Parts: sequence; C-alpha cells; structure tokens
Amino acid sequence: MRELLVIYLKGFSMGAADVVPGVSGGTIALIVGIYDRMIQAITAIDPRAVRPALRIHEPEARAELRSAVDRMDIPFLIALGLGVATAIVILSRVMHAAATSYPVPTYSFFFGLIAASAVVLYGDVESWTPGRLLISAVAIVIAFLVTGVTASGASHGPLMVFAAGAVAICAMVLPGVSGAFFLLILGQYEYMTGVLSEFVDGMLGLLTGDALSPVLDAGTIVAVFGVGAVIGLFTMAHAVGYALEHYRAATLAFLVSLMVGALRLPVEEVVGNLGETAFGTPTIAVVAGVVGAGSVLLVDRYTDDLEY
Repeated sequence: MRELLVIYLKGFSMGAADVVPGVSGGTIALIVGIYDRMIQAITAIDPRAVRPALRIHEPEARAELRSAVDRMDIPFLIALGLGVATAIVILSRVMHAAATSYPVPTYSFFFGLIAASAVVLYGDVESWTPGRLLISAVAIVIAFLVTGVTASGASHGPLMVFAAGAVAICAMVLPGVSGAFFLLILGQYEYMTGVLSEFVDGMLGLLTGDALSPVLDAGTIVAVFGVGAVIGLFTMAHAVGYALEHYRAATLAFLVSLMVGALRLPVEEVVGNLGETAFGTPTIAVVAGVVGAGSVLLVDRYTDDLEY
C-alpha cells in the first residue's frame, strides 16, 4: 500500500503538470523515476489477456487472470491514473478561474512556458537536415493556422471533444509536450476546464439536494473526452511512440514546431485583453512571461541529465 501511495502521489504531480500548457507530465514522470515503467505498462496492456475473467469461477482461470494483471502492471497503472485524475479535477478549477478572470498574466505565463519549452526541446534535435527544417516549417504553419481558427471560436461538439481527448492523452507519455498545450491549440482548454469544474460542482451539489441535470450535462462531455483519451492512449500514443523510436529527431522537430506556431493563441489572448482589468497591463504581461520562461529554464537546468 505504501508503494501504491507513492505512485499515486507521483501521478498527482504528473497531472498537476499537464494541467498547465507548456509543462509535460511525461517530463515529471522522468524526474520522479517512473517513466520507463509507465511506458512498459501501457504498451503491455492487451485486452485479450483478460479473457480468463469470463471463467472466473475456475481456479485455473483466476490464476491466469492474476498472472496477466501482474504482467501488465495494472495496480501501478490504476494508482498512477487515480493520481493524475485527482490533480486534474482539483487544479482545473484554479486554471479555469485564472484564464477567465486574469487572462493577461495567465496567457503571458503560458507564452513564457511554451516558448522556453520549445527552446529547450529544439536543443534535443540531434542535427538539422533540410528535411527536418521543412518538417518544422510545415508544423509551424499548421499550428499557426489552426490556432487562428480556434482563437476565433472553436467547435465544442462531441466529435471535437472526443478528438481533443485522444490527442491530449498522447502528450502525457511524451516528455516535453503538454496535454494542456494540445487542448489550448485545439481551442478546448478553457472549455474543458470549465466543464470539469461544473461537473465537480454538480457532484458536490447532489449532497445538498441540488438537481441532477447539471451533472448529466457536464458528465456527458467529460465522458466523451474520457473515451477519446482511452482510445488515444492505445492507438495514437503507440503511433507517436513508434515515430519517436524510429524517427525521433524528425518527430521531435515536428512536435516542438507545433508549440512555436501555437504561440499565436496566447499572444492574441494577451493583446486582446490588455487594459481590461487592473492586472491587464503590459508590465504584468512581461513579468508573467518571464516567470513562465524562467520556470522552465530552471527545471531544465536541474534535470538536463535525464535521458529518454
């Protein structure tokens, strides 16, 4: 139980990181020493291995099931997943309030985080060939155009929410790339943090006799996002993992360049909200950006010996 509690706390730290655009839960997994085990556990999951559950009344089947659970490291994944989920539920409320009430310092902070993360990660690209430069340029243009569309009003329909969940979960297993960043680029960050806050409020309201409808409305959206995340974990994450294993430099160049192109969104949010509140001054924007960038550079300074 003590080991599972430690894993839960490490998962909490990963979830806390992935709520913030520009900070990677995968990087936190490296720092706390569970990255390799997490990847091995995820890739070991095989739905066919739980077939003995259909014959759970047989002693042989129960033994096979226990063996499969141990082989796939299911207790580890459950403890880790609960930690991640707890952090997201708790901190999404804070981030939603910050983004809506104090957009200038919040998005300036995001800008600093993402920009500094991109600078650090570009240093991990072993060499810059013409092909990798082309890939980076294409990624920057794609992200720039997509964030232009999402900034002007992204769709929040079930298909988009499902896709956002599938894409965002992949970042959980990628050091350096944040799941919240992908929600930001898809225009779903404020929306999903708000929906999750509504869902939690609705669940708490049930204890005092409030109506069930808010829980069902927000819960449906959360469920669609969750289904997308589960499917994305077992499909897109494996695809990205394959690309990193066989074409690491090119894949990393593409992913990091997406971050550079997506800087358009926080810039537009900051510029569009300057002067709206007492915290919306250019000075505060610059300070918040510097703090965000400094946070990433400070972490990189003391974790640059990590390998992945």
